[in-house]
Amino acid sequence: MEKFDLIVIGAGPGGYVAAERAGALGKKVLMVEKDQLGGVCTNWGCIPTKSLLNSAKQYRHAKESGKMGVHCHDVTFNLTEAMAWKQETIETLRNGIQFLMKSNKVEVVFGEATYTDNHHVVVNDTTYETDYLILATGSSPIMPPIPGHDLPHVLTSDGILAIEQVPESLVVIGGGVIGIEFASLFSSIGTKVTVVEMMNEILPMMDGEFAKLIRREMKDVTFHLGCKVESITSEGVQYTSAKGEKSSIASTMVLMSVGRRPNTKGLEPLGVVVQRGGVVVDDHLRTNIANVYAIGDVNGKSLLAHSASRMAEVVVSNLFGSGVHKMRYSAIPWAVYGIPEAAGCGLTQQEAEKKGLKVVSATTQMRSNGRFLAEQGKRAAGLCKVVADAVTGVILGVHLLGPYSSEMIYGAAAILEAELRVKDVKEIIFPHPSVSEVIKDTVFAIDHTL
Repeated sequence: MEKFDLIVIGAGPGGYVAAERAGALGKKVLMVEKDQLGGVCTNWGCIPTKSLLNSAKQYRHAKESGKMGVHCHDVTFNLTEAMAWKQETIETLRNGIQFLMKSNKVEVVFGEATYTDNHHVVVNDTTYETDYLILATGSSPIMPPIPGHDLPHVLTSDGILAIEQVPESLVVIGGGVIGIEFASLFSSIGTKVTVVEMMNEILPMMDGEFAKLIRREMKDVTFHLGCKVESITSEGVQYTSAKGEKSSIASTMVLMSVGRRPNTKGLEPLGVVVQRGGVVVDDHLRTNIANVYAIGDVNGKSLLAHSASRMAEVVVSNLFGSGVHKMRYSAIPWAVYGIPEAAGCGLTQQEAEKKGLKVVSATTQMRSNGRFLAEQGKRAAGLCKVVADAVTGVILGVHLLGPYSSEMIYGAAAILEAELRVKDVKEIIFPHPSVSEVIKDTVFAIDHTL
């Protein structure tokens, strides 16, 4: 029986990072994957959706570029070619992960893992022994038991990434990140899109002002908020409004995007505690079993690819590195890659006030920024909001809406991790012209209120 220092179950952004980091430290590592290297993120999530969204953005830009002196004629969108571009991107990244594993001498086995106990994993009838075990089994789309949910034209985010024709109409059930990104994508390429959301606003993690502005900017999308879907038929979707009124929407395709559920099936032999939100872990990602750790979506703490990668780093550093690390969730950035783009890190003003904090905030229109104005124009939507503690001046949250938001938000994460104050950020030099300057401008606006 071959023995390893570490066995990692799952090759997503948590699993492969854990395997890579441990392998780089000279540890003997086995990574088990039942499907494709890269997990959901590379194959059915982050990467393919961003690839197709970029195709949609290029199409929109080509149609709208006349105001900047660039005139395009007979612009068309070819879904087959966009899908081929998406697939090439996926396969390139898969090959990159494979190279990383080989470079760090990580052994990779494809197959379904089962567990004899917390030290023995069985894959393809072969048993492997390990000192430590990391569970990185990810999550799967939730399919609620709505009548008609099993009809062939009802898809999850996995299935919609493999369609062969642009749908004439699409109903998106759920106004979270996944739903808004697909609504942006399909409305940009000519599909009639309707979003039905049970809550009173889309994107619940976002500042309310920002969410409202995103809806306003998604002019080609119809939103029905505070509505419950009752059933789905081959003709469309039936729903009930907050006032109890029943209505229906005709649709050729339905996207079910109401969230994801941790993949915990089959973990029973390990004896780890599983609650509704996933495998229970502490701030070091330890389960109740001494040598078993759970990272990424499977623990339900933060269902983001970069959260999974950081969790992997925390575990490997604690097991084989120097010092003691723990997972901190207060400065994890999020991003919505829709049209328009948005991102945030830290507390919204509403969240801070609910915690009983006395806060000050300021909001700046991005159109006051030189580069934004030059590239987007004075009618484009863009906002930056900074929230700070009114007593200490420590920055509690940064929220962005507009182009490059996802590329700038790492700076906000650094600010929050370092617990920088308003006066500290004032001393940072930002490049000019850059859209990122809007963060510093907003901080200066806060300073005037302290």
